[in-house]
Amino acid sequence: MEERLFDKILTAVKKPDGSIKKRIQERLDNLTKPPGSLGRLEEAALKYAVIRGAVNPVLRRKTILTFVGDHGIAEEGVSAYPKEVTRQMVFNFLRGGAAVNVLARHIRAGVRIVDVGVDYDFGKTEGLISKKVRRGTGNFLKTPAMTKKEAVMAIEAGIETAIAETECGVDIVGVGDMGIGNSSSAAGITAVITEKPVEEITGRGTGIDDAGLRHKIAVIKSAIALHKPKQDDPIDIMRKVGGLEIGAIAGAIIGCASRKIPIVLDGFIATAGALIAFLLNKNTVKYLFASHLSKEKGHIAALRYLGLKPLLDLHLRLGEGTGACLAINLIEAGVRILNEMATFDGAGVSRNDL
Repeated sequence: MEERLFDKILTAVKKPDGSIKKRIQERLDNLTKPPGSLGRLEEAALKYAVIRGAVNPVLRRKTILTFVGDHGIAEEGVSAYPKEVTRQMVFNFLRGGAAVNVLARHIRAGVRIVDVGVDYDFGKTEGLISKKVRRGTGNFLKTPAMTKKEAVMAIEAGIETAIAETECGVDIVGVGDMGIGNSSSAAGITAVITEKPVEEITGRGTGIDDAGLRHKIAVIKSAIALHKPKQDDPIDIMRKVGGLEIGAIAGAIIGCASRKIPIVLDGFIATAGALIAFLLNKNTVKYLFASHLSKEKGHIAALRYLGLKPLLDLHLRLGEGTGACLAINLIEAGVRILNEMATFDGAGVSRNDL
């Protein structure tokens, strides 16, 4: 994808047409229940229907896009696991043995595994979508994570993947991640954009102990001090402390939003991608659902910055797209209420009888 097409897709993201919102709300209020009594299921149905531009929207085909990439910062001991786990998990995803596979089967969603930057040569591996920009990012404690060109390429990889899904008729997309060390990158991105202290943003990731957390915070603070990423420049932030899979998530959001397809964020890493997408085009947030509140403490700051309220709070911190699967199930429930529940007139029920 040439950069001018990247710009074309980016400028194609417009706000959803809100003119239909009143009609959708009227239908919700005319269903055989007290108005608003199904709470956030109704909110989800309304938002989904507005995005799709239909009073009775279709929600059949569901896809989880799990973007994977390695991080040079893992060399600094910021994770409880070695970077080899990234490639090992790719094979686990492809065999259908990971948590995201199980939950995707539960909601009858497809899973697409997209290699944007794993430090491993998979060759032609069946089921793996190859969009590799480079074999892992640089260690951003010592050098920028990537070049400006590579940052754009990572975003383009996500755009291309998302548009391919929309051309196959997908109705909703969940975005997830896998990459040892990526919570450090997400923390760096979130701290820079929200202007919150690194200490307030950085969590335990894969489960590091107190000493490991103090070290992780120090590493991220040093990297930000070294590179001085520009708070209002998403490409500069990506180049200096970003992750390839995070950039691809941002691209997937942009690609889906340009085709008016709702996107369900997973946790902290995916939301860091949403922050990048938001800085590139603020209209992207109108297409986003926040699936859950992660145990990673920086997640709440990122969600508040975007003005998003999570549907669930289950103390999840896995990633992969697991939370997105669970939230898609709820969004689909809301849409089915909108489409299938009887109206007062249709059921012959008096509003006064409820």
